[in-house]
Amino acid sequence: MQVQDCCERKRASMKQWLFLGQESDFLAVLYDYPSSDISQPIFHVGEKLRVLSDEGGWWRVHSLTTGRENYIPGKYVAKVYHGWLFEGLGREKAEELLLLPNTKVGSFMIRESETRKGLYSLSVRHRQVKHYRIFRLPNNWYYISPRQTFQCLEDLVNHYSEVADGLCCVLTTPCLTQCTNNNSVMNQVPPVVMRNKNFNWRSIHRLEVTEDTESTLAAMDDSCLSYGLRESIASYLSLTGDDNTPFASARKKKSQSLIYTGCKRKSTLHLPPTYYED
Repeated sequence: MQVQDCCERKRASMKQWLFLGQESDFLAVLYDYPSSDISQPIFHVGEKLRVLSDEGGWWRVHSLTTGRENYIPGKYVAKVYHGWLFEGLGREKAEELLLLPNTKVGSFMIRESETRKGLYSLSVRHRQVKHYRIFRLPNNWYYISPRQTFQCLEDLVNHYSEVADGLCCVLTTPCLTQCTNNNSVMNQVPPVVMRNKNFNWRSIHRLEVTEDTESTLAAMDDSCLSYGLRESIASYLSLTGDDNTPFASARKKKSQSLIYTGCKRKSTLHLPPTYYED
């Protein structure tokens, strides 16, 4: 028993060390501290705190919102890993943080599930806050819809940051991203945009349905252009009133998906994936 307790303490110590060592990790304030009925709060709900040291139940912190340094009890904060994985808060508090002012549609967090021990939930701000269950397979892969699985939570976040794929909206920014002062610059990595140098945007409205045009559009569809960019081009073509272009037809074909049943492959209309709200 003593050996087991010692191992648990070592694991907790290692996790604590890893938390203190990651630049994207921080503490999120869950309650005003101290309470406003006691005195003027030093830290407010939603503030992001950089950890300076662990004082045994208390954290010595630096506020990324105000620049203030002080102490705060551990029960007033939640640990945040990777900028979006929240540890130590429930559904109600997640909704409160996602509904704070200046929080954009698509802001999100992944948190520990209150109802399913050891599992996670995805919370997303849309017209209201939506919660989705994240399941884990025996091989430790994750999924929200069984039609799409991911080796880790980071892969799951990256996927739904590119396409909604059945969620209420695309994931845009982690919760509390806006809660920093003007001197703190969030160095966000710009999205990778694949460009086709041979494609002339200015002449796109003059495209005519010819054999050359068909081959050009077909080549463009198979080129390095991302699917999202091809969708944008198709939308532009449809707004110009030409729904009969080969590219518009190709866009309609994208709405079909391949479903495997046994060893047979069958083409059918794309059905929305099944999601389970938490």
